[in-house]
Amino acid sequence: MSVKMLLMWNSRMVIDGGRDSGVATSLLEGSNLIVLRESSVIHSNGNLGIHGQGVLNLSGNGDTIEAQRLILSLFYNILVGRGAVLRGPLINASGDDVAPKLNCENESCPMEIFHPPEDCNLNSSLSFTLQICRVEDIDVSGLVQGTVINFNRARNVTIQRHGSISATGLGCRGGIGRGGMLSSGLSGGGGHGGKGGDGFYSGKHSGGGAAYGSADLPCELGSGSGNVSTTSSTAGGGIIVMGSLEQSLPILSLSGSVEANGGSFTRVVTHAANGGPGGGSGGTILLFVRTLSLENSSVLSSVGGVGSNGSGGGGGGRIHFHWSDIPTGDDYVPFATVKGSILARGGIVEGRGFPGENGTVTAKDCPKGLYGTFCKECPVGTYKNITGSSNSLCSPCPAYELPHRAIYMHIRGGVAETPCPYKCVSDRYRMPHCFTALEELIYTFGGPWFFGLLLSGLLVLLALVLSIARMKFVGTDEFPGPAPTQHGSQIDHSFPFLESLNEVLETNRAEESHCHVHRMFFMGPNTFSEPWHLPHTPPEQITDIVYEDAFNKFVDEINALAAYQWWEGSICSILCILS
Repeated sequence: MSVKMLLMWNSRMVIDGGRDSGVATSLLEGSNLIVLRESSVIHSNGNLGIHGQGVLNLSGNGDTIEAQRLILSLFYNILVGRGAVLRGPLINASGDDVAPKLNCENESCPMEIFHPPEDCNLNSSLSFTLQICRVEDIDVSGLVQGTVINFNRARNVTIQRHGSISATGLGCRGGIGRGGMLSSGLSGGGGHGGKGGDGFYSGKHSGGGAAYGSADLPCELGSGSGNVSTTSSTAGGGIIVMGSLEQSLPILSLSGSVEANGGSFTRVVTHAANGGPGGGSGGTILLFVRTLSLENSSVLSSVGGVGSNGSGGGGGGRIHFHWSDIPTGDDYVPFATVKGSILARGGIVEGRGFPGENGTVTAKDCPKGLYGTFCKECPVGTYKNITGSSNSLCSPCPAYELPHRAIYMHIRGGVAETPCPYKCVSDRYRMPHCFTALEELIYTFGGPWFFGLLLSGLLVLLALVLSIARMKFVGTDEFPGPAPTQHGSQIDHSFPFLESLNEVLETNRAEESHCHVHRMFFMGPNTFSEPWHLPHTPPEQITDIVYEDAFNKFVDEINALAAYQWWEGSICSILCILS
Protein backbone atom coordinates (compact mmCIF):
# COMPACT_ATOMS: atom_id res chain seq x y z
CA MET A 1 0.00 0.00 0.00
CA SER A 2 1.41 3.38 -1.02
CA VAL A 3 -0.03 6.80 -0.19
CA LYS A 4 1.27 10.35 -0.11
CA MET A 5 -0.37 11.12 3.21
CA LEU A 6 -2.05 8.88 5.79
CA LEU A 7 -4.10 10.50 8.56
CA MET A 8 -5.84 8.20 11.07
CA TRP A 9 -8.31 9.52 13.66
CA ASN A 10 -9.65 7.01 16.19
CA SER A 11 -9.43 4.30 13.55
CA ARG A 12 -7.92 0.84 13.18
CA MET A 13 -6.01 -0.85 10.35
CA VAL A 14 -5.64 -4.64 10.71
CA ILE A 15 -3.34 -6.67 8.44
CA ASP A 16 -3.97 -10.40 8.86
CA GLY A 17 -1.24 -12.50 7.30
CA GLY A 18 -1.65 -15.53 9.55
CA ARG A 19 0.37 -18.58 8.62
CA ASP A 20 0.23 -17.88 4.88
CA SER A 21 3.85 -17.17 3.91
CA GLY A 22 2.67 -15.40 0.77
CA VAL A 23 1.06 -12.59 2.72
CA ALA A 24 3.13 -12.78 5.91
CA THR A 25 5.01 -9.60 4.93
CA SER A 26 3.20 -6.32 4.26
CA LEU A 27 4.52 -2.90 3.22
CA LEU A 28 2.99 0.51 3.88
CA GLU A 29 4.56 3.57 2.27
CA GLY A 30 3.62 7.14 3.11
CA SER A 31 5.77 9.49 1.08
CA ASN A 32 4.95 12.71 2.97
CA LEU A 33 3.19 12.17 6.27
CA ILE A 34 1.72 9.43 8.47
CA VAL A 35 -0.18 10.62 11.55
CA LEU A 36 -2.10 8.55 14.13
CA ARG A 37 -4.38 10.36 16.59
CA GLU A 38 -7.05 9.52 19.16
CA SER A 39 -6.07 5.87 19.85
CA SER A 40 -5.58 4.87 16.22
CA VAL A 41 -3.99 1.45 15.62
CA ILE A 42 -2.07 -0.25 12.81
CA HIS A 43 -1.89 -3.97 13.65
CA SER A 44 -0.28 -6.88 11.80
CA ASN A 45 0.12 -10.47 12.94
CA GLY A 46 2.94 -10.92 10.41
CA ASN A 47 5.89 -8.85 9.23
CA LEU A 48 5.20 -5.16 8.61
CA GLY A 49 7.41 -2.59 6.94
CA ILE A 50 6.50 1.12 6.96
CA HIS A 51 8.55 3.48 4.78
CA GLY A 52 8.33 7.22 4.24
CA GLN A 53 10.24 10.39 3.48
CA GLY A 54 8.57 12.83 5.86
CA VAL A 55 7.23 12.45 9.40
CA LEU A 56 5.73 9.49 11.25
CA ASN A 57 3.78 10.84 14.23
CA LEU A 58 2.07 8.72 16.87
CA SER A 59 0.45 11.66 18.63
CA GLY A 60 -0.57 10.36 22.02
CA ASN A 61 -2.33 7.93 24.28
CA GLY A 62 -3.47 4.71 22.60
CA ASP A 63 -1.87 5.38 19.20
CA THR A 64 -0.17 2.08 18.32
CA ILE A 65 1.77 0.41 15.51
CA GLU A 66 2.47 -3.26 16.22
CA ALA A 67 3.48 -6.39 14.34
CA GLN A 68 5.29 -9.64 14.91
CA ARG A 69 8.26 -8.10 13.12
CA LEU A 70 8.24 -4.33 12.50
CA ILE A 71 10.61 -2.12 10.52
CA LEU A 72 10.32 1.66 10.13
CA SER A 73 12.67 3.29 7.65
CA LEU A 74 13.62 6.34 5.58
CA PHE A 75 11.58 8.88 7.57
CA TYR A 76 13.03 12.26 8.37
CA ASN A 77 11.46 12.25 11.82
CA ILE A 78 9.63 9.72 14.01
CA LEU A 79 7.65 11.03 16.99
CA VAL A 80 6.24 8.63 19.58
CA GLY A 81 3.99 10.71 21.82
CA ARG A 82 3.24 10.08 25.47
CA GLY A 83 1.05 6.97 25.77
CA ALA A 84 1.77 5.86 22.17
CA VAL A 85 3.33 2.44 21.41
CA LEU A 86 5.64 0.92 18.80
CA ARG A 87 5.76 -2.85 19.36
CA GLY A 88 7.28 -5.92 17.77
CA PRO A 89 6.53 -8.74 18.44
CA LEU A 90 2.94 -8.83 19.63
CA ILE A 91 2.12 -9.43 23.27
CA ASN A 92 -0.03 -12.55 23.85
CA ALA A 93 0.12 -13.52 20.18
CA SER A 94 -2.17 -16.35 19.04
CA GLY A 95 -1.03 -19.60 17.46
CA ASP A 96 -1.93 -18.31 14.00
CA ASP A 97 0.49 -15.39 14.22
CA VAL A 98 3.90 -15.55 12.55
CA ALA A 99 6.33 -15.85 15.47
CA PRO A 100 9.93 -14.64 15.05
CA LYS A 101 12.59 -17.22 15.78
CA LEU A 102 14.82 -16.39 18.74
CA ASN A 103 18.47 -17.38 19.07
CA CYS A 104 18.05 -18.94 22.52
CA GLU A 105 20.10 -22.12 22.40
CA ASN A 106 23.11 -20.79 20.48
CA GLU A 107 25.81 -18.77 22.22
CA SER A 108 27.25 -17.41 18.96
CA CYS A 109 26.24 -13.88 17.96
CA PRO A 110 24.14 -13.21 14.85
CA MET A 111 26.26 -11.10 12.49
CA GLU A 112 23.45 -8.58 11.91
CA ILE A 113 23.70 -7.45 15.54
CA PHE A 114 27.07 -5.84 14.77
CA HIS A 115 26.74 -5.43 10.99
CA PRO A 116 23.09 -4.73 10.07
CA PRO A 117 22.33 -4.46 6.34
CA GLU A 118 22.41 -0.97 4.83
CA ASP A 119 19.34 -1.30 2.60
CA CYS A 120 16.82 -1.23 5.50
CA ASN A 121 14.53 -3.70 3.73
CA LEU A 122 12.29 -6.00 5.72
CA ASN A 123 14.06 -9.36 5.98
CA SER A 124 12.38 -12.08 8.01
CA SER A 125 15.63 -14.05 8.22
CA LEU A 126 17.19 -11.42 10.48
CA SER A 127 16.91 -11.61 14.24
CA PHE A 128 15.45 -8.11 14.68
CA THR A 129 11.83 -7.90 15.81
CA LEU A 130 11.71 -4.08 15.75
CA GLN A 131 14.08 -2.00 13.65
CA ILE A 132 14.22 1.74 12.97
CA CYS A 133 16.57 2.36 10.05
CA ARG A 134 17.82 5.48 8.25
CA VAL A 135 15.74 7.95 10.24
CA GLU A 136 17.27 11.33 11.02
CA ASP A 137 15.65 12.13 14.38
CA ILE A 138 13.74 9.83 16.73
CA ASP A 139 11.87 11.35 19.67
CA VAL A 140 10.26 8.94 22.16
CA SER A 141 7.83 10.06 24.86
CA GLY A 142 5.84 6.81 24.76
CA LEU A 143 6.87 3.13 24.59
CA VAL A 144 9.07 1.33 22.05
CA GLN A 145 8.88 -2.38 22.91
CA GLY A 146 10.43 -5.46 21.35
CA THR A 147 12.53 -8.57 21.78
CA VAL A 148 15.46 -7.51 19.59
CA ILE A 149 15.34 -3.73 19.00
CA ASN A 150 17.75 -2.08 16.58
CA PHE A 151 18.34 1.59 15.74
CA ASN A 152 20.46 1.66 12.58
CA ARG A 153 21.90 4.69 10.77
CA ALA A 154 19.97 7.23 12.82
CA ARG A 155 21.34 10.67 13.68
CA ASN A 156 19.72 11.58 16.97
CA VAL A 157 17.72 9.45 19.43
CA THR A 158 15.99 11.28 22.28
CA ILE A 159 14.03 9.48 25.00
CA GLN A 160 11.99 11.98 26.98
CA ARG A 161 11.23 11.74 30.70
CA HIS A 162 8.11 9.58 30.26
CA GLY A 163 9.52 7.66 27.29
CA SER A 164 10.83 4.10 27.40
CA ILE A 165 12.60 1.65 25.11
CA SER A 166 11.97 -1.75 26.64
CA ALA A 167 12.90 -5.38 26.02
CA THR A 168 12.03 -6.41 29.58
CA GLY A 169 10.84 -10.02 29.92
CA LEU A 170 10.81 -10.55 26.14
CA GLY A 171 13.89 -12.77 25.87
CA CYS A 172 14.16 -16.55 26.14
CA ARG A 173 12.01 -18.63 28.49
CA GLY A 174 14.59 -21.37 28.33
CA GLY A 175 17.98 -20.44 26.99
CA ILE A 176 21.61 -21.25 27.66
CA GLY A 177 21.48 -19.93 31.21
CA ARG A 178 18.12 -21.41 32.20
CA GLY A 179 17.78 -21.97 35.93
CA GLY A 180 17.49 -25.51 37.26
CA MET A 181 14.07 -26.78 38.33
CA LEU A 182 12.94 -29.52 40.72
CA SER A 183 9.83 -31.62 40.25
CA SER A 184 8.14 -29.53 42.92
CA GLY A 185 8.54 -26.44 40.74
CA LEU A 186 11.30 -24.88 42.86
CA SER A 187 13.67 -23.18 40.40
CA GLY A 188 16.92 -21.32 40.29
CA GLY A 189 17.14 -17.95 38.57
CA GLY A 190 18.27 -17.60 34.97
CA GLY A 191 21.89 -16.65 34.32
CA HIS A 192 23.52 -14.32 31.77
CA GLY A 193 25.95 -11.57 32.78
CA GLY A 194 25.91 -13.03 36.28
CA LYS A 195 24.98 -16.47 37.58
CA GLY A 196 21.35 -16.98 38.55
CA GLY A 197 20.53 -17.25 42.23
CA ASP A 198 19.93 -20.71 43.72
CA GLY A 199 16.47 -21.70 44.88
CA PHE A 200 16.08 -23.00 48.43
CA TYR A 201 12.88 -24.03 50.19
CA SER A 202 12.09 -26.61 52.90
CA GLY A 203 15.56 -28.13 52.67
CA LYS A 204 15.42 -28.47 48.90
CA HIS A 205 17.95 -26.82 46.62
CA SER A 206 17.81 -25.86 42.93
CA GLY A 207 20.84 -24.41 41.17
CA GLY A 208 20.79 -21.12 39.31
CA GLY A 209 21.66 -20.81 35.63
CA ALA A 210 25.27 -20.27 34.58
CA ALA A 211 26.69 -17.00 33.27
CA TYR A 212 27.50 -16.94 29.54
CA GLY A 213 28.43 -14.59 26.72
CA SER A 214 31.10 -11.92 26.34
CA ALA A 215 31.32 -8.78 28.44
CA ASP A 216 33.41 -6.96 25.81
CA LEU A 217 30.87 -7.15 22.97
CA PRO A 218 27.66 -8.81 24.26
CA CYS A 219 24.87 -9.92 21.93
CA GLU A 220 22.82 -12.54 23.81
CA LEU A 221 19.23 -12.75 24.97
CA GLY A 222 18.60 -13.29 28.66
CA SER A 223 17.53 -16.73 29.90
CA GLY A 224 14.43 -17.70 31.85
CA SER A 225 13.39 -20.00 34.64
CA GLY A 226 10.60 -22.44 35.43
CA ASN A 227 8.55 -24.82 33.30
CA VAL A 228 8.61 -23.39 29.76
CA SER A 229 5.74 -25.63 28.65
CA THR A 230 3.37 -23.87 31.04
CA THR A 231 2.64 -20.32 32.05
CA SER A 232 4.54 -20.91 35.30
CA SER A 233 7.79 -19.58 33.90
CA THR A 234 9.71 -16.36 33.41
CA ALA A 235 11.67 -15.03 30.44
CA GLY A 236 14.96 -13.22 30.30
CA GLY A 237 15.49 -9.74 28.93
CA GLY A 238 15.78 -9.00 25.22
CA ILE A 239 18.40 -7.13 23.20
CA ILE A 240 18.57 -3.39 22.49
CA VAL A 241 21.19 -2.26 19.96
CA MET A 242 21.81 1.34 18.91
CA GLY A 243 24.19 1.93 16.02
CA SER A 244 26.64 -0.56 14.55
CA LEU A 245 30.36 -1.11 14.15
CA GLU A 246 30.26 0.67 10.78
CA GLN A 247 27.87 3.51 11.66
CA SER A 248 27.69 4.67 15.27
CA LEU A 249 24.82 6.72 16.66
CA PRO A 250 26.02 10.37 16.85
CA ILE A 251 23.78 11.48 19.75
CA LEU A 252 21.83 9.56 22.40
CA SER A 253 19.94 11.75 24.90
CA LEU A 254 18.17 9.86 27.66
CA SER A 255 15.80 11.35 30.23
CA GLY A 256 13.51 8.30 30.41
CA SER A 257 14.51 4.63 30.44
CA VAL A 258 16.17 1.98 28.29
CA GLU A 259 15.49 -1.42 29.86
CA ALA A 260 16.26 -5.06 29.09
CA ASN A 261 15.42 -6.51 32.51
CA GLY A 262 14.68 -10.13 33.27
CA GLY A 263 11.08 -11.19 33.80
CA SER A 264 9.60 -11.61 37.28
CA PHE A 265 6.88 -14.08 38.28
CA THR A 266 4.17 -11.80 39.62
CA ARG A 267 1.32 -14.27 40.11
CA VAL A 268 0.79 -15.83 43.54
CA VAL A 269 1.59 -19.55 43.85
CA THR A 270 -1.16 -21.14 45.92
CA HIS A 271 0.96 -24.03 47.18
CA ALA A 272 4.00 -22.31 48.62
CA ALA A 273 5.67 -25.61 49.44
CA ASN A 274 5.90 -26.38 45.74
CA GLY A 275 7.87 -23.20 45.03
CA GLY A 276 7.70 -21.15 41.85
CA PRO A 277 9.90 -20.04 38.94
CA GLY A 278 13.00 -17.98 39.55
CA GLY A 279 13.66 -14.61 38.00
CA GLY A 280 14.76 -14.30 34.39
CA SER A 281 18.22 -12.91 33.70
CA GLY A 282 18.82 -9.46 32.31
CA GLY A 283 19.33 -9.14 28.57
CA THR A 284 21.77 -7.05 26.53
CA ILE A 285 22.04 -3.30 25.92
CA LEU A 286 24.68 -2.61 23.27
CA LEU A 287 25.34 1.04 22.43
CA PHE A 288 27.55 2.10 19.51
CA VAL A 289 27.50 5.83 20.24
CA ARG A 290 29.63 8.97 19.96
CA THR A 291 27.90 11.28 22.43
CA LEU A 292 25.83 10.19 25.44
CA SER A 293 23.70 12.23 27.81
CA LEU A 294 21.97 10.56 30.78
CA GLU A 295 19.90 13.09 32.70
CA ASN A 296 18.93 12.94 36.39
CA SER A 297 15.75 10.93 35.91
CA SER A 298 17.17 8.48 33.36
CA VAL A 299 17.63 4.72 33.82
CA LEU A 300 19.77 2.36 31.76
CA SER A 301 18.94 -1.07 33.13
CA SER A 302 19.58 -4.78 32.56
CA VAL A 303 18.56 -6.14 35.96
CA GLY A 304 17.72 -9.73 36.88
CA GLY A 305 14.08 -10.59 37.60
CA VAL A 306 12.60 -11.30 41.02
CA GLY A 307 12.37 -14.94 42.15
CA SER A 308 9.26 -16.18 43.95
CA ASN A 309 8.55 -18.48 46.92
CA GLY A 310 12.13 -19.47 47.67
CA SER A 311 13.28 -19.59 44.04
CA GLY A 312 16.44 -17.76 42.96
CA GLY A 313 16.71 -14.28 41.53
CA GLY A 314 17.80 -13.77 37.95
CA GLY A 315 21.38 -12.88 37.16
CA GLY A 316 22.15 -9.38 35.94
CA GLY A 317 22.49 -8.79 32.21
CA ARG A 318 25.13 -6.99 30.18
CA ILE A 319 25.49 -3.31 29.23
CA HIS A 320 28.27 -2.27 26.88
CA PHE A 321 29.29 1.16 25.56
CA HIS A 322 31.24 0.87 22.32
CA TRP A 323 32.53 4.41 21.82
CA SER A 324 33.60 5.59 18.39
CA ASP A 325 36.01 8.38 17.46
CA ILE A 326 37.21 9.01 21.02
CA PRO A 327 38.95 12.41 20.96
CA THR A 328 42.44 12.54 22.44
CA GLY A 329 45.07 15.14 23.29
CA ASP A 330 44.19 18.77 22.65
CA ASP A 331 41.04 17.68 20.77
CA TYR A 332 39.58 15.96 23.83
CA VAL A 333 36.17 17.03 25.11
CA PRO A 334 33.97 14.97 27.49
CA PHE A 335 31.54 13.01 25.33
CA ALA A 336 29.45 11.37 28.08
CA THR A 337 27.36 13.20 30.68
CA VAL A 338 26.04 10.71 33.22
CA LYS A 339 23.64 11.91 35.92
CA GLY A 340 21.18 9.02 35.82
CA SER A 341 21.35 5.35 36.87
CA ILE A 342 23.11 2.47 35.12
CA LEU A 343 22.00 -0.86 36.61
CA ALA A 344 23.03 -4.47 35.95
CA ARG A 345 22.47 -5.99 39.39
CA GLY A 346 21.13 -9.43 40.16
CA GLY A 347 17.45 -9.98 40.92
CA ILE A 348 16.18 -10.06 44.48
CA VAL A 349 14.13 -12.92 45.94
CA GLU A 350 11.09 -13.69 48.05
CA GLY A 351 11.53 -16.24 50.82
CA ARG A 352 14.79 -18.10 51.37
CA GLY A 353 16.11 -18.22 47.84
CA PHE A 354 19.34 -16.52 46.85
CA PRO A 355 19.62 -13.35 44.76
CA GLY A 356 21.24 -13.46 41.36
CA GLU A 357 24.77 -12.27 40.79
CA ASN A 358 25.43 -8.85 39.32
CA GLY A 359 25.87 -8.51 35.59
CA THR A 360 28.47 -6.45 33.75
CA VAL A 361 28.80 -2.82 32.65
CA THR A 362 31.71 -2.46 30.25
CA ALA A 363 33.03 -0.14 27.58
CA LYS A 364 35.50 -0.03 24.74
CA ASP A 365 39.10 0.38 25.90
CA CYS A 366 40.11 4.00 26.37
CA PRO A 367 43.21 5.41 24.63
CA LYS A 368 46.26 6.66 26.50
CA GLY A 369 45.59 9.34 29.09
CA LEU A 370 41.91 8.38 29.55
CA TYR A 371 40.28 5.82 31.84
CA GLY A 372 36.97 4.40 33.06
CA THR A 373 33.73 3.41 31.40
CA PHE A 374 33.27 6.91 29.97
CA CYS A 375 36.93 7.61 29.13
CA LYS A 376 37.58 10.52 31.45
CA GLU A 377 40.97 12.18 31.88
CA CYS A 378 43.29 10.55 34.39
CA PRO A 379 43.45 12.62 37.61
CA VAL A 380 46.07 15.35 37.90
CA GLY A 381 49.31 13.80 39.13
CA THR A 382 48.80 10.50 37.29
CA TYR A 383 49.52 9.23 33.78
CA LYS A 384 48.40 6.32 31.58
CA ASN A 385 50.58 5.11 28.73
CA ILE A 386 48.60 2.04 27.63
CA THR A 387 45.08 1.45 26.32
CA GLY A 388 42.43 0.16 28.71
CA SER A 389 39.62 1.33 30.97
CA SER A 390 40.60 0.20 34.46
CA ASN A 391 41.12 2.93 37.06
CA SER A 392 44.31 1.21 38.21
CA LEU A 393 45.98 1.96 34.86
CA CYS A 394 46.34 5.63 35.86
CA SER A 395 49.71 5.41 37.62
CA PRO A 396 51.11 8.09 39.98
CA CYS A 397 53.71 10.34 38.39
CA PRO A 398 57.29 9.72 39.66
CA ALA A 399 57.81 11.97 42.69
CA TYR A 400 61.51 12.54 41.95
CA GLU A 401 60.63 14.31 38.69
CA LEU A 402 58.65 17.05 40.48
CA PRO A 403 60.71 20.06 41.71
CA HIS A 404 60.27 21.23 45.30
CA ARG A 405 58.38 24.40 44.39
CA ALA A 406 56.16 22.85 41.66
CA ILE A 407 52.68 21.34 41.39
CA TYR A 408 51.21 19.07 38.72
CA MET A 409 48.95 20.78 36.19
CA HIS A 410 45.88 19.69 34.21
CA ILE A 411 46.44 18.71 30.59
CA ARG A 412 43.55 18.29 28.14
CA GLY A 413 43.22 14.66 27.15
CA GLY A 414 45.16 13.43 30.19
CA VAL A 415 48.86 12.65 30.54
CA ALA A 416 50.04 9.81 28.32
CA GLU A 417 53.77 9.76 29.09
CA THR A 418 56.24 10.84 31.76
CA PRO A 419 57.53 13.29 32.82
CA CYS A 420 54.17 14.64 33.93
CA PRO A 421 53.67 18.36 33.16
CA TYR A 422 53.95 20.76 36.09
CA LYS A 423 54.18 24.45 36.86
CA CYS A 424 55.94 26.51 39.54
CA VAL A 425 53.86 27.58 42.53
CA SER A 426 54.67 31.25 41.88
CA ASP A 427 55.75 33.46 38.98
CA ARG A 428 58.85 34.46 40.90
CA TYR A 429 60.31 31.01 40.20
CA ARG A 430 61.58 29.94 36.82
CA MET A 431 61.11 26.72 34.90
CA PRO A 432 62.26 24.00 34.61
CA HIS A 433 63.65 23.67 38.16
CA CYS A 434 61.50 26.39 39.80
CA PHE A 435 64.60 28.27 41.05
CA THR A 436 65.01 31.97 41.73
CA ALA A 437 67.44 33.89 39.53
CA LEU A 438 70.18 33.60 42.18
CA GLU A 439 69.55 29.85 42.63
CA GLU A 440 69.81 29.34 38.89
CA LEU A 441 73.17 31.14 38.96
CA ILE A 442 74.35 29.04 41.90
CA TYR A 443 73.39 25.71 40.32
CA THR A 444 74.84 26.77 36.98
CA PHE A 445 78.24 26.78 38.70
CA GLY A 446 77.81 23.39 40.36
CA GLY A 447 75.70 24.05 43.44
CA PRO A 448 76.08 25.97 46.72
CA TRP A 449 79.48 24.52 47.76
CA PHE A 450 81.26 25.07 44.47
CA PHE A 451 79.60 28.46 44.00
CA GLY A 452 80.61 29.50 47.54
CA LEU A 453 84.23 28.54 46.93
CA LEU A 454 84.24 30.35 43.60
CA LEU A 455 82.70 33.49 45.10
CA SER A 456 85.15 33.48 48.02
CA GLY A 457 88.04 33.29 45.61
CA LEU A 458 86.63 36.16 43.54
CA LEU A 459 86.17 38.33 46.64
CA VAL A 460 89.74 37.69 47.78
CA LEU A 461 91.03 38.50 44.30
CA LEU A 462 88.90 41.66 44.16
CA ALA A 463 90.20 42.80 47.55
CA LEU A 464 93.80 42.34 46.39
CA VAL A 465 93.18 44.26 43.17
CA LEU A 466 91.51 47.13 45.00
CA SER A 467 94.28 47.32 47.57
CA ILE A 468 96.91 47.52 44.85
CA ALA A 469 94.86 50.10 42.95
CA ARG A 470 94.50 52.26 46.07
CA MET A 471 98.20 52.15 46.78
CA LYS A 472 99.03 53.05 43.19
CA PHE A 473 96.47 55.70 42.29
CA VAL A 474 95.58 57.38 45.56
CA GLY A 475 98.21 60.10 46.20
CA THR A 476 99.13 61.94 49.29
CA ASP A 477 97.20 64.96 48.07
CA GLU A 478 93.85 63.20 48.35
CA PHE A 479 93.20 65.25 51.44
CA PRO A 480 94.93 68.50 52.31
CA GLY A 481 97.88 67.90 54.55
CA PRO A 482 98.38 69.51 57.90
CA ALA A 483 99.17 73.19 57.84
CA PRO A 484 102.81 73.81 58.61
CA THR A 485 103.51 75.55 61.85
CA GLN A 486 106.66 77.04 63.14
CA HIS A 487 108.13 75.74 66.32
CA GLY A 488 107.05 77.78 69.24
CA SER A 489 104.52 79.77 67.26
CA GLN A 490 101.41 80.87 69.07
CA ILE A 491 97.89 80.99 67.72
CA ASP A 492 96.18 84.29 68.10
CA HIS A 493 92.88 83.57 69.86
CA SER A 494 91.80 87.20 69.91
CA PHE A 495 90.17 86.75 66.50
CA PRO A 496 87.52 84.05 66.08
CA PHE A 497 88.38 81.45 63.48
CA LEU A 498 87.74 77.74 62.61
CA GLU A 499 90.25 75.09 63.34
CA SER A 500 90.19 72.26 60.84
CA LEU A 501 90.90 68.73 61.95
CA ASN A 502 94.38 68.92 60.49
CA GLU A 503 95.11 72.11 62.38
CA VAL A 504 93.80 70.67 65.60
CA LEU A 505 96.00 67.61 65.22
CA GLU A 506 99.07 69.83 64.75
CA THR A 507 98.49 71.98 67.79
CA ASN A 508 99.80 71.27 71.20
CA ARG A 509 97.45 70.94 74.11
CA ALA A 510 98.79 74.20 75.40
CA GLU A 511 97.84 75.86 72.17
CA GLU A 512 94.26 74.48 72.08
CA SER A 513 91.51 77.02 71.83
CA HIS A 514 90.23 78.23 75.16
CA CYS A 515 87.03 79.59 73.69
CA HIS A 516 84.19 77.06 73.03
CA VAL A 517 81.49 78.72 70.90
CA HIS A 518 79.28 75.90 69.42
CA ARG A 519 79.21 72.09 69.09
CA MET A 520 78.21 70.54 65.71
CA PHE A 521 76.82 67.00 65.12
CA PHE A 522 76.92 64.69 62.11
CA MET A 523 73.73 64.15 60.11
CA GLY A 524 72.40 61.18 58.05
CA PRO A 525 71.77 57.40 58.53
CA ASN A 526 75.42 56.47 57.84
CA THR A 527 74.68 54.25 54.79
CA PHE A 528 76.74 53.87 51.63
CA SER A 529 74.31 56.01 49.71
CA GLU A 530 74.04 58.63 52.50
CA PRO A 531 77.00 58.60 54.95
CA TRP A 532 77.37 60.87 57.96
CA HIS A 533 77.96 64.50 56.95
CA LEU A 534 77.94 68.12 58.14
CA PRO A 535 75.68 70.72 56.52
CA HIS A 536 77.27 73.52 54.46
CA THR A 537 75.11 76.15 56.10
CA PRO A 538 76.69 77.54 59.29
CA PRO A 539 74.54 77.32 62.43
CA GLU A 540 73.01 80.59 63.60
CA GLN A 541 75.22 80.64 66.71
CA ILE A 542 78.43 81.10 64.65
CA THR A 543 77.15 82.89 61.56
CA ASP A 544 78.53 86.24 62.69
CA ILE A 545 81.94 85.03 63.80
CA VAL A 546 83.12 82.73 60.93
CA TYR A 547 84.05 83.25 57.33
CA GLU A 548 81.78 81.37 54.92
CA ASP A 549 84.66 80.15 52.72
CA ALA A 550 86.57 78.87 55.70
CA PHE A 551 83.46 77.11 57.03
CA ASN A 552 82.74 75.40 53.67
CA LYS A 553 86.34 74.25 53.39
CA PHE A 554 86.14 72.85 56.91
CA VAL A 555 82.87 70.97 56.10
CA ASP A 556 84.28 69.54 52.85
CA GLU A 557 87.30 68.14 54.69
CA ILE A 558 85.15 66.50 57.35
CA ASN A 559 82.63 65.06 54.84
CA ALA A 560 85.43 63.64 52.69
CA LEU A 561 86.79 61.76 55.69
CA ALA A 562 83.34 60.44 56.65
CA ALA A 563 82.41 59.21 53.12
CA TYR A 564 82.82 55.51 52.11
CA GLN A 565 85.06 54.46 49.24
CA TRP A 566 83.36 53.06 46.11
CA TRP A 567 84.84 49.59 46.44
CA GLU A 568 83.61 49.31 50.02
CA GLY A 569 80.05 49.87 48.77
CA SER A 570 80.45 47.28 45.98
CA ILE A 571 81.59 44.56 48.37
CA CYS A 572 78.76 45.35 50.78
CA SER A 573 76.17 45.13 47.97
CA ILE A 574 77.47 41.71 46.87
CA LEU A 575 77.35 40.39 50.43
CA CYS A 576 73.77 41.66 50.87
CA ILE A 577 72.63 39.85 47.70
CA LEU A 578 74.25 36.60 48.80
CA SER A 579 72.66 36.77 52.23
